[in-house]
Amino acid sequence: MTSAISVSHLDKTYASGFAALKNINLEIRHGEIFALLGPNGAGKTTLIGIICGIVNPTNGRVTVDGHDIIADYRAARSLIGLVPQELSTDMFSSPWTTTSFSRGLFGKPPDPAYLQKVLRDLSLWDKKDAKIATLSGGMKRRLMIAKALSHEPRILFLDEPTAGVDVELRKGMWDMVRGLRDSGATIILTTHYIEEAEQMADRIGVINKGELILVEEKAELIRKLGQKQLTLELREPIAAVPPQLAKHNLTLADGGCKLIYSYDTQREHTGVTDLLDDLRSAGLHFKDLFTTESSLEDIFVGLVRQQQ
Repeated sequence: MTSAISVSHLDKTYASGFAALKNINLEIRHGEIFALLGPNGAGKTTLIGIICGIVNPTNGRVTVDGHDIIADYRAARSLIGLVPQELSTDMFSSPWTTTSFSRGLFGKPPDPAYLQKVLRDLSLWDKKDAKIATLSGGMKRRLMIAKALSHEPRILFLDEPTAGVDVELRKGMWDMVRGLRDSGATIILTTHYIEEAEQMADRIGVINKGELILVEEKAELIRKLGQKQLTLELREPIAAVPPQLAKHNLTLADGGCKLIYSYDTQREHTGVTDLLDDLRSAGLHFKDLFTTESSLEDIFVGLVRQQQ
């Protein structure tokens, strides 16, 4: 089956010599939510720009549902809706006018019922005839999504879609995006809200310094790279970790009142039993213990640090 998006050996080097992308290879499946994570300047927006036909690649090939983005530009672009980071629209127009115009740009016949549904789903219907300049920042952000959806694309790029949107509206937008995925659309999301990727994505890609360093199913990524932490609350504070406990790589916290032990959940032996035995041998006693698991944010930070 043809991938929704196929990227092969993609490079982008600017005239200054800066290599923004280096040998990117990526397959994005039909009907998935794919989250692309990376620090500022990692190459996320450049990659999206190339796939959407805004930025020219230096080397490599990209197809959208089998259509080459250069040789078959019109067919490829008609399948894509793009919500850019920048709010770029006519401030003296209205949501109804601008979405109708965007639909017409792609040669789609008028469909007032469809546009009404899009604006209602994005809580913009009451403002359909208002000047865009009078809308709040969150409304303008949602209007960019409405514009991207106006021509009924099957692939939707969301580049930092909820930047500047309050928490309640952000969750509403997540529900809308999940609904689009459930209807068969493919969603590619870049975000600096890692909670957003954790909540929504089926797969995660991590890009840093122009290189795609990992692509993994979200659940599998957390399972494989996640760690657990065991926190032991001591009965009496200690000034330092006793030498006989050095092999466990413990961290002393909370003014010497807590010991923190990190371990890999995938190891055959976690070492917790040995740690508890060694604590007793060292004469240390604890009054409480609890475990926590590393989040997607912890994993992301760790991956980026490894590349530095």
